[in-house]
Amino acid sequence: MGTVGDGTEATAAERRQLLNVAYRLLGSVTAAEDAVQDAYARWYALPRSRQDEIRSPGAWLTTVTSRICLDVLGSARVRRERYVGAWLPEPLPDRTERDDATRAGHPNGPADPADLIVLDESVTMAFLVVMEAMTPAERVAFVLHDVFRYPFVEIAEILDRTPAACKQLASSARRRTGAAAAPVSAADRADVVRHLKEAWETKDIPALVGLLNPAAVMTADGGGLTGAALRPVEGSERIARYMVAIADKASGLELLERSVNGTPGLVARRDGVVLTVASFDVSDGRVTRVWAVRNPEKLRPWAGGDQPESVR
Repeated sequence: MGTVGDGTEATAAERRQLLNVAYRLLGSVTAAEDAVQDAYARWYALPRSRQDEIRSPGAWLTTVTSRICLDVLGSARVRRERYVGAWLPEPLPDRTERDDATRAGHPNGPADPADLIVLDESVTMAFLVVMEAMTPAERVAFVLHDVFRYPFVEIAEILDRTPAACKQLASSARRRTGAAAAPVSAADRADVVRHLKEAWETKDIPALVGLLNPAAVMTADGGGLTGAALRPVEGSERIARYMVAIADKASGLELLERSVNGTPGLVARRDGVVLTVASFDVSDGRVTRVWAVRNPEKLRPWAGGDQPESVR
């Protein structure tokens, strides 16, 4: 088997796989890209004789990337204690929905990392938020086994535990996901989100309340860089009034229906600048959870170039 550096296509394929693993582990495109670059740097730092001894460079890179992510997850818990307000994963756009101007921003450059991540049920905002409650070891065991089908023997080498222990970690993580909710078709979910958008645009509080589950919860992530509720907003009435208050403060706000992490969501922008990316969990025709990412550092994949330092 050739080394990772033997071909551009092979390198790109490995990078795509590593980014998909790292994003699911870290919930951040930026952090995932950093982890993958670190793994490649360690590979190229190896003597050629050592590279030749490695039977599967891809497996080696996956192991190293996963260990880097494990370390990042451990330190992230400390950093998030100092984070201003709630922390949410970085939302991902669907590459097919990106504006022409956005795509034109890098016509001949390398692929945007966000465009290399496969959008499936394992990257929905609901799924990523649940994984935040897992320990770093549980998350690694769960993602590698349940999502990417790595055997526990290989996961054991990454976590430096026995295969049996890794199996227990994945099982514990699986229990944290809880009972699966009744499936909602993409069309039904999109229909609810579309009606929510219309009610939000017209500032129709009764309509918003009717579209929200009475026990709905909205979580906003501003990261201290832009205005956002520091604590979750609970209850349909409070969420509806909060949404209308946002619309009142932001004149000229434009709402767009967009796929967010593979499910129907909304993007709010003003003067072409994305201010908020919202994703939703839907059950029985009503919204049960709202996740609104407003931290401009997490909205870079939604813009052609850099977002402003602070968007208020």
